Amino acid sequence: MEIQLITTDKKQFLDLLLLADEQEDMIDRYLERGEMFALYDNGIKAACVVTCEGPGVYEIKNIATIPAFQKQGYGKHLIEFLFEYYKGKCSVMLVGTGDVPPSTTFYQRCGFTVSHRIKNFFTDHYDHPMFEGGEQLVDMVYLKKTL
Repeated sequence: MEIQLITTDKKQFLDLLLLADEQEDMIDRYLERGEMFALYDNGIKAACVVTCEGPGVYEIKNIATIPAFQKQGYGKHLIEFLFEYYKGKCSVMLVGTGDVPPSTTFYQRCGFTVSHRIKNFFTDHYDHPMFEGGEQLVDMVYLKKTL
């Protein structure tokens, strides 16, 4: 297993990133200003984008695993890598996600705790209804991990 920092041609991973954030113009808001990482294990398995949101505060804006390889530990491995990679320059790691148990539970298993929520984020910022696990996403829940 290998994780690489992607510094050029980030859009080559767009299909993968769209799994986690299904509106391209939303991805365009953070893709170039963020650091992108790709996890390879006999081919690409997962990718993520992390942005600096202020002194010592970083946010995982997008993390996605190819569907056939989900629930095999790749996402968790990538998050653990990020904790190590940003140690020393990051005091708080944030992640925003839909208010549905599969997502929030995954991040809590990775050591995040619920921080706050943004009401109506998905209905206000996306041009179509977003669903996860059959539930419409309305609020964004932020989770945080102190490093």
